[in-house]
Amino acid sequence: MTAPIPEGRDGARTAAPVRPRWRAQAPVLAVVAAGGAAGACARYAAALWWPTRTGGFPWTTFCVNVAGCAVIGAFMVLVTEVWAAHRLARPFVATGVLGGFTTFSTYAVDGRQLFAADQARTALAYLAATPLAALTAVWAAAWATRRLLKGAPTGTGGTDPRGAEPS
Repeated sequence: MTAPIPEGRDGARTAAPVRPRWRAQAPVLAVVAAGGAAGACARYAAALWWPTRTGGFPWTTFCVNVAGCAVIGAFMVLVTEVWAAHRLARPFVATGVLGGFTTFSTYAVDGRQLFAADQARTALAYLAATPLAALTAVWAAAWATRRLLKGAPTGTGGTDPRGAEPS
């Protein structure tokens, strides 16, 4: 459906003023960028703290990806079912911080490096285990968060997400 075109002083139709979309999206872009920088720095720190030996299973990337997915599972339950979060909270945390923290590109590079080091079994195990563990982590964290909130005392955010009192 289109908006009616307003008439000018002389009765002629004039185009409606166009609001730049970028102004509405600029705060979102800024928080995603800031969150992404923070998340990427945290992932880099994890890689420095727990380096992967050449040809070995990339435990750091695996654990970072699984942990990030678990956090996003819990976070999304909280911001969609429990809290009335600020409009920039989800882009900052979910897309920015956790998007920068977890990494598909390093996962792919790690797999390629394992194949290049003649570690095909390890590469295949890693390439299969990562998405399975990550999806399981999202599901388990979301389930656990809902379960914990269902049992929380009334008055501390422990009502059922649909508004019913806990049983």
